[in-house]
Amino acid sequence: MSDTRPSFFDFDATKMFADFPFRPFDVEAVWAAGRRNVEAWSKANRLAVEGAQAMAKRQAEMARQSFDDFSGLMRDLSQPGSAEERIAKHTEFTKNAIEKSVTYGREIATLATKSGADAAEVLNKRASEGLDEICAMSCQKAKTAA
Repeated sequence: MSDTRPSFFDFDATKMFADFPFRPFDVEAVWAAGRRNVEAWSKANRLAVEGAQAMAKRQAEMARQSFDDFSGLMRDLSQPGSAEERIAKHTEFTKNAIEKSVTYGREIATLATKSGADAAEVLNKRASEGLDEICAMSCQKAKTAA
């Protein structure tokens, strides 16, 4: 009973096709390509997650800075002063807040774009390599058939 598989997925597909007299493709090469595909997807996913984490961290920093700025404005407005001074402080705060919001938005968009581009580059490179592998396999098969 020692030769039972512990899991349904624990098998070697190359042995399954090894006894066929006609092998239309190199099973070892196909499985190796599949492993490289999974590795590329894993790397792209890791890059995307790291990018999302960086964006979330930066957004938290931006929110903290915005709350600190607002707290400063409330402290300033709670001090005695004329209505004109308060309006001027509030107007200046609003102007700065709008400028920071636009800057923060651009920064987050840049982070998201970079993260997506990095992940897409990994997948694009693997797709190109995969097509080259298919071409090499088919050329090799054509040479052995001739």
